[in-house]
Amino acid sequence: MCGITGLFLKNRALTKNLGALFEPMLLQMSQRGPDSAGFAIYRNPTSMNSIKVVLQSCELSFDWQELAMELKASLDPDLTFTPIHNHCLMLVAADETALNRELLRALAALQGERGSSPVSIVSIGRHIEIYKEIGTPQAVAESFGLHEMAGSHAIGHTRMATESAVTTAGSHPFSTGRDVCLVHNGSLSNHNQLRRKLISQGAVFSTDNDTEVAAQYFDIKLQQGASLEEAMTAALGDLDGFYTFCIGTSNGFAVLRDPIACKPAVMAETDDWVAIGSEFRALAELPNIDHARIWEPEPAVPYLWENALDVPDADTRAQR
Repeated sequence: MCGITGLFLKNRALTKNLGALFEPMLLQMSQRGPDSAGFAIYRNPTSMNSIKVVLQSCELSFDWQELAMELKASLDPDLTFTPIHNHCLMLVAADETALNRELLRALAALQGERGSSPVSIVSIGRHIEIYKEIGTPQAVAESFGLHEMAGSHAIGHTRMATESAVTTAGSHPFSTGRDVCLVHNGSLSNHNQLRRKLISQGAVFSTDNDTEVAAQYFDIKLQQGASLEEAMTAALGDLDGFYTFCIGTSNGFAVLRDPIACKPAVMAETDDWVAIGSEFRALAELPNIDHARIWEPEPAVPYLWENALDVPDADTRAQR
């Protein structure tokens, strides 16, 4: 089962309504995934010398100020932090390498004090924010205020666990690289073999979820210099199993189905937006859906849309 959704806005005037448009899409997939839910939203890009990180705690009452003060002392005295339910959005004037190093040091210290780390890294980037949790899609959307969020695009997932435990760590989206994330409906049959290969290439895994393997696969391909379209084409030969992927990047999103196209997917596009859902009902409330081009994405065909919304007067580019 599981349900995936994605909404990419081509019309800048709609960005203030992204959450209001996207939340009904996610909720319509509740029956496909009642165990947990999550979403990645791309919004409020930081300056070139800053980065934002979303952290998640297993303790709803976790003292984020304590962690923020430690990072202020080691990284950025002007660091800002915003708790959101059991997550926290931090904005740091630092490069990704320094941020990762200091975060890992601080989290290791927490683990030493408590026996296990109460905090994990959910996403890092200039654009991306990921929020995910155990519970119904309705509860997750309400906990993080999805309806009120603005942004350029979002992808989401509702999970019915089949191959790993129902945990926040096992919920989607998975992000293993800067501003890149992935949601997945299906299962990979060669994920253990691929996991070993990716570890030899430097990947670090935090769960036994096969979707994290797919996320790491795409991240390493991009790090090696492949374009997203090239990485998707390579995945068709390297990933065995059934899958519909929706992949988010800083300025776009992409869709890929396996060569058999076993898992359902439907897409719709107008001049203002493009969207994907596991079922049409996820798209039914979008504006002007009656005039949209609606189709089932072809098996083994990469679909990619890009739009530099944070660059003034940038041209909109769409590829299919």
